[in-house]
Amino acid sequence: MRYAISRALEKDGFAVDVADDGEAGIGAARASEYDVVLLDWMLPKISGIDVCRALRAESAVPIIMLTAKETEANRVLGLELGADDYVVKPFSATELISRIRALMRRRALDRGDEEGVRAVGGLVFDLPRHRVEVDGEPVQLTPTEFRLLSMLASAPQRVISREEIMRHLWESAFIGDPRNVDVHVRNLRRKIERDPSEPQRLVTIRGVGYQLRPV
Repeated sequence: MRYAISRALEKDGFAVDVADDGEAGIGAARASEYDVVLLDWMLPKISGIDVCRALRAESAVPIIMLTAKETEANRVLGLELGADDYVVKPFSATELISRIRALMRRRALDRGDEEGVRAVGGLVFDLPRHRVEVDGEPVQLTPTEFRLLSMLASAPQRVISREEIMRHLWESAFIGDPRNVDVHVRNLRRKIERDPSEPQRLVTIRGVGYQLRPV
């Protein structure tokens, strides 16, 4: 599978490094600055989930999980640990490349936004530097979390539907499960809310979508 994926990506113009196990993957990611990490769930030595946890603790590199585990619990676990997207085997090279390009476009748009600093209540966004402070304290967001929060902050108090969020986050014909939005929202709440169990900033408008309030 490594060979088939790397050949397909190289044929499409990507430069690809391959690691044989989780331990080597962590070392490679730490030694280089990658645009995207493709991470298999089942790996020798260190599992893909543990690799994801380790990388996310020290880096905002975009991560796409590749897995045969299609149950909701496993999908949610990968996203909660910081993966930006989730592709279930079997998948086509076209689907995978579409997901990669969508993730890279989103990252490029985030980096290229020069509007400066934006504040919504106690949330402060430094868009060019891809930084967020919550009540004066810096927080580390994944690329998808940052893009979601930035979208909501662009129109505070406007209710945004899950479908609109999906179209914004997954600029691809393969946008995945709409419940992925709920997982990213839950992750965001853990980082920006004073009490994630009773959100005051990122609130659910039942039957409609989500709203960011200036608290």
